[in-house]
Amino acid sequence: MWTTTLRPRFCETDALGHINNTVLPVWFLEAREPVIAIFTPDPTLSKNGLAMVHMDITFKAESMFGSPVTVTTTIGKIGNRSLEVVQRAWQNGALTAVGKATLVSFDTVARQSQPISDIQREQLQQHLDGPDAEQPPT
Repeated sequence: MWTTTLRPRFCETDALGHINNTVLPVWFLEAREPVIAIFTPDPTLSKNGLAMVHMDITFKAESMFGSPVTVTTTIGKIGNRSLEVVQRAWQNGALTAVGKATLVSFDTVARQSQPISDIQREQLQQHLDGPDAEQPPT
């Protein structure tokens, strides 16, 4: 499991005083950087990447300004060409959002999906989702 701690900015709040729902996809993208690095270790030289084909977020509680938010990132499923990334946002020990994204291994030159390599699969398997991921990070 990867963890990323973010400090909510005042500008990310909405009129109700909590973090706006449009902010979570941005936080989840930032926390997916270690997954992206498996497929694109050097973005300036690589013809490989990831394409997002689906994303959903379930909001469980409010996230508020003033306390850090920790995003945990795990791998839900690994297919031949795609993977599911599971992310959870935690604030003050409470689960505030769960996001799932389906990403496809993508050849940026040929503009098509490509198989996930054995090396990439091994790296992803080290971060599989499980019961521990459903507990607040320590």
